[in-house]
Amino acid sequence: MALPQNDRLLTVHEVAGVLRVSTMTVYRLIKAGELPAARVGRSYRIRERSVEDYLRRGGA
Repeated sequence: MALPQNDRLLTVHEVAGVLRVSTMTVYRLIKAGELPAARVGRSYRIRERSVEDYLRRGGA
């Protein structure tokens, strides 16, 4: 079963590209709780919907 298009899981690197910020900035947003993320092993995954919501709230 595939995830809906806006429910894809993105890497920190992909999110940084979408937001046009550094990967460190994405890690800071995750740590501050501004961008919800799930830990997968040693890396994070962020729902595409969460990135859209963050932008809608006026982030980046």
